[in-house]
Amino acid sequence: MTTPAARATPPFDLVMIGADIGVYALARAFHERYGVISTVVSRLATGPIANSKIIENVALGEGTTLDDTLRELLRIGQQRSQDVPALLMCNADGFVRFVVDHREELSQYYVIPFIDATLLDQLSDKGHFAELCAKLDIDTPTTVIQDFSGAAAPGWSASPIDLPFPVVAKAAASSEYEGMSFEGKKKIYFISDQAELDALWARLSAAGFAGRFVVQELIPGDDTWMRSITAYCDRRGEVTLLCSAQVLLEEHTPLALGNPAAMITTALPEAMEQAKRLLQEVGYVGFANFDVKVDPRDGTFRFLEVNPRIGRNNYYVTAAGANVAQFVVGDFIEDRPVEPVVVEREILYSILPQRLLLKYVTDPALKARVTALGKRGIAHPLENRIEGVRRRAYVVAAKLNQIKKFRTYYPEPTETGF
Repeated sequence: MTTPAARATPPFDLVMIGADIGVYALARAFHERYGVISTVVSRLATGPIANSKIIENVALGEGTTLDDTLRELLRIGQQRSQDVPALLMCNADGFVRFVVDHREELSQYYVIPFIDATLLDQLSDKGHFAELCAKLDIDTPTTVIQDFSGAAAPGWSASPIDLPFPVVAKAAASSEYEGMSFEGKKKIYFISDQAELDALWARLSAAGFAGRFVVQELIPGDDTWMRSITAYCDRRGEVTLLCSAQVLLEEHTPLALGNPAAMITTALPEAMEQAKRLLQEVGYVGFANFDVKVDPRDGTFRFLEVNPRIGRNNYYVTAAGANVAQFVVGDFIEDRPVEPVVVEREILYSILPQRLLLKYVTDPALKARVTALGKRGIAHPLENRIEGVRRRAYVVAAKLNQIKKFRTYYPEPTETGF
């Protein structure tokens, strides 16, 4: 728990956009470290943020737009005391793009700890990210780009893909894809053959998608071969936080596929060093979260993408002993160097019922490790003792709903995780 001494810091406010579990995890970190009550602007007061004692939610209502969000943020900024700085944070690619695009207006009232638009364009596009990794001798899956910018023109056709099937396909820039709606939409597509790929291209073209899609070789291995790396790089160019984890199981609903649902924090020096090198090479500032997969064929780390934000499951870092709030506050509010931290403590992070998780961890040695860690305690971002009965009831219901979701979308573990 936070001690009074830990809260002895210049006063500041925290304003966030969004309503998911990652936003609550950030609010929890700031409350535990600094006693801050976060203001959260969202369309609706969804379960992860509803009825919380550490959040003041401004719910704009169903059907509101980003323009409405901008107006509300400016209204809040105008009404605040300008004697106290306010951090503006978010945890979704679309919201990061929104904040960066409106930096000039928002920076009148808020401290904005995100990279600039040019670097965001480079890193948030998975195709450009792969090119940067190649330059820095960082391994990635073989990647092919399909550009849809001319898909509306008569006679347009997709380029041939020179990769063996099966392959994985996903939007190059998530922010260009998040707001789209069409039948069969998924976050990540497992493509078995050319006919499936042609059908996907047809759906995207018919839906009016005009961005880029990446098609990548399928790296073998189930979810347990995935790794997560969270980092913070300050304005002095120092990487002050590095934390890595082995994924145990990812979510498998169509629009959340690939989001870790359970992880064990474990130090991965080689992968963390590569992440650090990339961030310093491009002059990165702020939080970043890397998706990496270990290739079981040769043990190499294959970097899949970098998210220009802290990541939905950021609580695994705080729970392992490195409260994420202190890094951005030290950098942007206190304007001081923060002693670099490389997290080595091993903890089990999970939003799942333990029996459900153990069903999908098939390796006996790893299952025994998960069981032993579970007996020591499980870090769940929403299980916060400060919250009331309604919150606790929601967490129980959310865990039970995970059983239904896995039964529907991923009833049995597979060798590929698809």
